[in-house]
Amino acid sequence: MADEQMNRPHAIIVMGVSGCGKSSVGEKLAEALRLAFVEGDALHPAANVEKMSKGIPLTDDDRMPWLDRIGEDMKASLEKSEGIIVSCSALKRIYRDRLRAAAGGNLFFVYLEGSRALLMQRMGERKGHFMPASLLDSQLATLEVPTGEQGVVTVDIDDTVEGIATKAFKGLAALGVTG
Repeated sequence: MADEQMNRPHAIIVMGVSGCGKSSVGEKLAEALRLAFVEGDALHPAANVEKMSKGIPLTDDDRMPWLDRIGEDMKASLEKSEGIIVSCSALKRIYRDRLRAAAGGNLFFVYLEGSRALLMQRMGERKGHFMPASLLDSQLATLEVPTGEQGVVTVDIDDTVEGIATKAFKGLAALGVTG
């Protein structure tokens, strides 16, 4: 039974607060694992993007339709026997559990963690992103670190994108995820 589960396609969420490199690392992992990559930010309703661009933190009620849309994309992919990687902050345990349920439990997380100073630096270097650096503290306050949760690989972001992706790939492989 365990072998059967490991041979199924998997959904993987690259998670963490804004500025941690979810999209860049997700794209590298998707390339290495030969899986489709979905930019979770692109699935936000327009109202969420507008709110964040004005520096207003999202509430749980704002996030639920977005999480459900990500869940639908993962479920659809898995139903076609295709794996998928999605970038999604997944800040709270209830969000991750909602996503796990949508994926039928066939979901792994790569949690990208880093210091506030490094995250602020990276956010300041981004061009054209709707998420202002002023919302970082709100995201850090909301974050429930997934330590101890099943199927989570934690990677420190104090490295190059390639180095982070390599560590994430090795962590996923140790969990039996091969794409």
